[in-house]
Amino acid sequence: MDTAGILEVRQSFDDAISDVDNLNALQQLKVEYLGKKGKVTGLMKEMKNLSNEERPEYGAKVNEVRTHITEAIERRGEVLEEAALEEKLREETIDVTLPGRTFSLGSPHPLSRTIEDIEDFFLGLGYEIAEGYEVETDYYNFEALNLPKSHPARDMQDTFYISEETLLRTHTSPVQARTMEAQEGRGPVKIICPGKVYRRDSDDATHSHQFTQIEGLVVDRNIRMSDLKGTLELFAKEIFGAEREIRLRPSYFPFTEPSVEVDISCFKCKGAGCNVCKGTGWIEILGAGMVHPNVLEMAGFDPDEYSGFAFGMGPDRIAMLKYGIEDIRHFYTNDLRFINQFKATEDGGATNESI
Repeated sequence: MDTAGILEVRQSFDDAISDVDNLNALQQLKVEYLGKKGKVTGLMKEMKNLSNEERPEYGAKVNEVRTHITEAIERRGEVLEEAALEEKLREETIDVTLPGRTFSLGSPHPLSRTIEDIEDFFLGLGYEIAEGYEVETDYYNFEALNLPKSHPARDMQDTFYISEETLLRTHTSPVQARTMEAQEGRGPVKIICPGKVYRRDSDDATHSHQFTQIEGLVVDRNIRMSDLKGTLELFAKEIFGAEREIRLRPSYFPFTEPSVEVDISCFKCKGAGCNVCKGTGWIEILGAGMVHPNVLEMAGFDPDEYSGFAFGMGPDRIAMLKYGIEDIRHFYTNDLRFINQFKATEDGGATNESI
């Protein structure tokens, strides 16, 4: 048995590894000696030419060389990795005397913040948030809300129709209708319904074809107009300040009876008259009323046993009033010059630096 080839491979490896000075070269050396076509593998192939008596001794010597090469490569690799790390640290030394970089902190969009404030208020009163479809059927958007196909009040909501019976919802009231229907005539129901709505309207400073709306609904036994008024008084004080007062003016909505428009005392002039309240001392913020018996009945409730109130508001308008924003289009244009005016505060709110 000739072991000269084994000694030659070991010696050539020892000579080669002493010249390796980087990890790439070490990897190439590993492949050269331990790879599938490497020199150690070539030694193992020679075993087929040996007798059965010679193979065990020959195999042991080849394994000894394999172990020697493997351990030498690992040791050399540790040395080279440490050297590479030290070199990298020298190249990436940080000058701690340089001034630090400042990062701008984002804050919630004023419209998102207003919606969250309104939701938090009503959640605190025990309401639940209900969401629905932006693409609705004519039945839930109109008919289930006491607006049959021939009703003239449909003209008040210029609707985007997709088909004869399918449309983009013009208010979030369909969520109320679906929620009441799902209750199968059993109360109580106490929800708010935030979401996007769509109407065929020309975009200008105070109108948009897409805007947000939050509607509320309470249905239970012995619900009265006084419950609605008390709820809205609390809401006005929470959102606009503890000194705010409200007034209810008679109005008309097909799905409530009686219906009212709700005004708050002007938070800017405190009733004296200014440009915000147009000299009246009052600002209209939402519509409301007692749920129409027809709406209750179509949803499966007995109007002789159950009553309720509903209200609807536009967070866009409330945010415009609260932050002094004059053009509704600012909410949807993603102009950083507008958004950067609103900074996060420690209590999680937002302030407008321009007012």
